[in-house]
Amino acid sequence: MCVLVCTHLVGSAAILPDMARAKVGTRELRANLATTLRRAAAGERVIVTESGRPIAQLGPVDAPAGTTMEELVARGLVVPPRRAARTHANPLPPAIDIHSGMRFDHIVRDLR
Repeated sequence: MCVLVCTHLVGSAAILPDMARAKVGTRELRANLATTLRRAAAGERVIVTESGRPIAQLGPVDAPAGTTMEELVARGLVVPPRRAARTHANPLPPAIDIHSGMRFDHIVRDLR
């Protein structure tokens, strides 16, 4: 089984591992799809190009290149969140009830 990973989402094909990468144009891919899919299923990473520009990658599903958040953080392409995700054990604090005697739209108008 193989997967098609679009590199437009991450910005470039630089996230691919430093192994030998075969390049295949879209026309050649359409003509030899079964052969290319067999190569990808065997573990080879195949770069799909359009007008010489890399647009996607074919590879095995078991080891997607640069698709997990941890891999993207490790490569410096994504900044990890600064605070932990909200859980049932860590809910939002309760809202503070403030009564000022004024309508909210008037308060906003006065602040502007």
